[in-house]
Amino acid sequence: MFEEEFVKGLKKIFEEMISFNRVLGLQIHDLGPAKVRARIQMKPELVGHFSYNRIHGGVISAGLDAMGGLAVMAAIGARHMDEAPLQRLRRFANLGTIDLRIDYLRPGIGEYFDLQAEVLRLGSRVASTRMEFFGPEGTLLSTGSAAYIVS
Repeated sequence: MFEEEFVKGLKKIFEEMISFNRVLGLQIHDLGPAKVRARIQMKPELVGHFSYNRIHGGVISAGLDAMGGLAVMAAIGARHMDEAPLQRLRRFANLGTIDLRIDYLRPGIGEYFDLQAEVLRLGSRVASTRMEFFGPEGTLLSTGSAAYIVS
């Protein structure tokens, strides 16, 4: 659905230009207008509990927040398909989190984690999202919901 130029630009913003996403190691795997997916590889810098090699809750929270923002970016991109890809990418300058809720359901232990997010509603000023954080076996470890300012 999205042009290659838009996908490459959004990946560059998300994976390279947002420095904290680089620290987390977030890598986009699927970028669609309805749902986005990414993966985080476990590494020593992300450990929150050394005895169990469990991922830090802050990594889960930050990852889900980033994914909610990415879902909003994709939804905005889909809404404005009449614009050139670079023009749509410029729309993300004012995007920001205004509310975030994370529910930690199970310990985060594994070699990697899959994250996904979708937009529930994209208004003219605020977007609402739902996010999920999975372990390597597909077990749901955490969920999130958030609101983002889009204007």
